[in-house]
Amino acid sequence: MEFLLGNPFSSPVGQRIERATNASLSSEDWELNMEICDAVNSSEEGCVPRDAVRAIRKRIVANKNFKEIMLALTVLETCVKNCGYRFHILVTTRDFIEGVLVRAIIPRNNPPQALHDRVLAIIQAWADAFRSSPDLTGVVSVYEDLRRKGLEFPVAQLDGYLPGQAPKKVQAVFCCRHLCASSHLCSFLSLVFSLPLCASDFTWERAYCYYFTCCAPVF
Repeated sequence: MEFLLGNPFSSPVGQRIERATNASLSSEDWELNMEICDAVNSSEEGCVPRDAVRAIRKRIVANKNFKEIMLALTVLETCVKNCGYRFHILVTTRDFIEGVLVRAIIPRNNPPQALHDRVLAIIQAWADAFRSSPDLTGVVSVYEDLRRKGLEFPVAQLDGYLPGQAPKKVQAVFCCRHLCASSHLCSFLSLVFSLPLCASDFTWERAYCYYFTCCAPVF
């Protein structure tokens, strides 16, 4: 039925996701990734989160370009860590976990080990983070099913998640433009967080999000 809904990359957020997951990128575009989160969060209705999930699904399912899949997983993880319930409810369902994430690592697709381990790490981290949220336990069911089948999961990495509850976005406290009369702070942020040298564009909140979502390698 997906074809009846049109091109998942035709919506504004879908276009951003298409650019953020393009194989021509040399590395993750973190500014674009955070723009995607901002678009999802700024929507008063559920259409933008749904459009984002459709685009991510399109980039992962039946895609033979593993770099694009890894970039799509980065977008997905970034949105889960920085967006709210309207996004979480769409990606923690059994349908999404089995039909998108688990499907990406089935043996006939011959996924690289890095992709295989990353998908399992995501499933495990979400299962731990959302276990106590009744509406978000589809991922918990899939995780338990996979464990019963003998699948071995990597060590859980919960950076950016609060175990036992839905991830929360850190509230902004200070803005760099008010603290940085000179270029020293900008240089520090550039070195530590790999951010562009522009104080007016970043808050501590964004720097925090960049730091805690820049952990996963593309390859």
